[in-house]
Order: sequence, then structure tokens, then C-alpha cells
Amino acid sequence: MEVLPFLPPLLRLPCPRPARPSVSLLKATALELVVLTGHVLLYPTGITGERRAAPPPLGPRTAPSGATPTAPAGTPAPPAGGDEHPPVVLLHGFIDNRSVFVLLRRSLARHGWRHLESLNYSPLTCDIRTAAELLARHVEEICARTGHHEVDIVGHSLGGLIARYYVQRLGGDQRVRTLVTLGAPHGGTAVAPLASAHPIVRQMRTGSAPIEELRRPAPGCRTRFVSFWSELDRVIVPAEAARIDHPDLNAQNVRVTGIGHLALPAHPAVAAAVRQALESCEPAPETIGTAGAA
Repeated sequence: MEVLPFLPPLLRLPCPRPARPSVSLLKATALELVVLTGHVLLYPTGITGERRAAPPPLGPRTAPSGATPTAPAGTPAPPAGGDEHPPVVLLHGFIDNRSVFVLLRRSLARHGWRHLESLNYSPLTCDIRTAAELLARHVEEICARTGHHEVDIVGHSLGGLIARYYVQRLGGDQRVRTLVTLGAPHGGTAVAPLASAHPIVRQMRTGSAPIEELRRPAPGCRTRFVSFWSELDRVIVPAEAARIDHPDLNAQNVRVTGIGHLALPAHPAVAAAVRQALESCEPAPETIGTAGAA
């Protein structure tokens, strides 16, 4: 085709083709759709709060003081070489419920965790502090019921931010041994403008009052933090905002490769790393590759 000589040079150049998305991004997007479809099907099962199992019946005689009673038949045994795990509290994200943790909960139960608790907070909750206060009451009830003095918490997305607010601003470090967050907006996120109509979504934006409160000094905070973040997370923008960067906190950031936001609480490789983070105080691997994990 003849190029007219009077056109400016830039207009004579061929139109550049848009950059093709990477293979890893395409795979992650496909996995996100699969996870979303499965979660939509499971969502109704988690709308109501979970029914708490009755405590196991005691034997014919109460165990002597300081002794460990024999567990009833069928009860998962605590891990060899150590005490029973503390209870794990699972806290979901925005407009979600406890059904998001079906696979992670099953993984923990198979590996010896006996006390697994989920907390549903209302999608109408409009304030992170209000949700953190609800979490505080829930943790106190769990400790009173189970006899444990501490719990571990795993929070996905907004749930991780609520749990961190409880630990860092409401004295929850006295109760929470380890807090694991999965794609939580610790540094805030540039969420879609339409979603910002909800007050709690506005509190997840960079520079909001709760985000700025979490930047304040937290000397002596006793809780250990492990934050999982993915470079393919399209909900936390930028993705690095899911990291915890605070000089006073004992925090480790774990980069997850190959999956997006929705798959974080459902992927087996992440579940294995979460178990490792909860099982000991040894550092988790700094990067988790999910390719080929089954």
C-alpha cells in the first residue's frame, strides 16, 4: 500500500500489536475461573455459621491433674514429638464465607489439626475495627471452650487485614501465636471504583485510616506473621501490597508463583506451606512454585 508523503512520520509506522499475555497468566486466569465456579457451588453451604461439635466425653474416670486424658476412638492423634496444635481460626474475605476454606480445612484436618474454627462475619459489616472486635470475642470464646491460651489464625484477603488489626491494634497478640495471611491488602489496594461504594472496601484502599493505623509503631508485638502474596494477584493492586513491611513485626513474606487471588486458599501447594508455617517457628520458604502441584 502506498504511504502518502504528507503524513507525519509517526503515522506512517505500522500499528504495534498488543502484547500477548504470558502463558503463566493465562493458566492462572483459567485456574481462577475454575476455583470461582467451584466456590459459587459451595457458597450456599457456608452461609450459616458452623455447628460446634460437642466436647469429647470423658472416660469412666477423670484423668489426674497434669495428665493427658486418652482421646476417644477415631480422634486424630496429635503430631508425634510435640503437643497438640493450638486451635486454628479461619477468616474469609469480602462478600465471602467459610466455604472458601473447604480444601484448606480438609488438608489441616488430615495432618493432625483437631480444633479448626471458622468465623462468618456479615457482608453488611462496614468497619474493619467492628469486624476485629467480633474476632476478638470469637477467639476468647474458643480459648475458654478448648482450654488453649493461644490460637493461630489464617485469613484470606480482607480476613487477613481484619486479623492483623485485631492483633496489632486491639491487643490480640496476647492470644494469637501465628497469623497467616493469604493475599491480604496490608498496604492497601487500588480496587475497582464501583466496589468502593461499600465502606469496608474504601477502608482497604491505600491511605485509608485503618491502613495508616497499621503503619504505626507496634513495639513488643508477640505474634509471628507469615504473609503469602502472588505476583499474579489481580485483586491486590499492586500485588506487593499483600506483603507486610513493618519494622516492629516478626513478619515473613512468601511469594507464590503461578496462581491468582482466588486460588490462594484452595491450592494444595499453598496448603502445604500454610501447614509448615503453623507447625513450627521455622521460616517458611521465601517462594512457592505451584506448577505441577497436585
